[in-house]
Amino acid sequence: MNSLIGSVAAFSVLVTSAGSPTPDHAKPTIILVHGAWAGTSSWDGELRSLRKSGYLARAIANPLRNLTTDAASIADFLKTIPGPVVLVGHSYGGSVITNAAAAVSNVKALVYVDAAAPDVGETTGQLSGSDSALNQEPKSLYDMVPYPDAPKGADDLYLKQDVFLRSFASDLPRDTALQLWASQRSASTGAFMTPSKAAAWKRIPSWYFISTGDRIITPGSMRFMAKRARSKVTEFDGGSHLTLISHPEAVTAVIKEAVSAVS
Repeated sequence: MNSLIGSVAAFSVLVTSAGSPTPDHAKPTIILVHGAWAGTSSWDGELRSLRKSGYLARAIANPLRNLTTDAASIADFLKTIPGPVVLVGHSYGGSVITNAAAAVSNVKALVYVDAAAPDVGETTGQLSGSDSALNQEPKSLYDMVPYPDAPKGADDLYLKQDVFLRSFASDLPRDTALQLWASQRSASTGAFMTPSKAAAWKRIPSWYFISTGDRIITPGSMRFMAKRARSKVTEFDGGSHLTLISHPEAVTAVIKEAVSAVS
């Protein structure tokens, strides 16, 4: 009888070991966080490539309301994921992952894709760069729309068509850029003006993808943020703020590099 019990126990251990890898050897889950005036579909190219290569990857919704609450929303999602995570952020999504990763313990790498990486106390709006296309009179850049229960002085912002085509999606075919403009998600002014409460890049290794043709968060600003974060930098010659859509294979290569380094 004892030998039978021992055999069953040994079989159970074997099944558990084979079916559920230990946390130290679990394959990272890749979580992709979009930025302002975009949505989860902006990651479609990367998702197709990553999943085709056998990676577990998901693009999740970023509320685009307020940096603190947006980060909390992403952090809550991350807490549902067993095992290690590689967290990727585009544009304002970089600010969100910088804060969200500070609230969870399973994020092993941060990947910034034409993104902001604020320090504590900095706002996303401060990090676009002195020569950013966004450093213009707001009424010339945005259609501003009130929204229910908005904090005092906050509006939803939609990029005007000419700004979107000329500066946001400048390397995409016009028809594609127009479709993206017409389907853009609004972002609250609160998303850009809320000071960062954390800087997860101070303890988590990071990778930075910089498009030299980015007119929204300028290359100079991104180089500064990447240097202080001690990020591994990849510069893409040309592109735009939406290189993740125009050249997803280049972005995917950096994501895979980060995954390999922490796997």
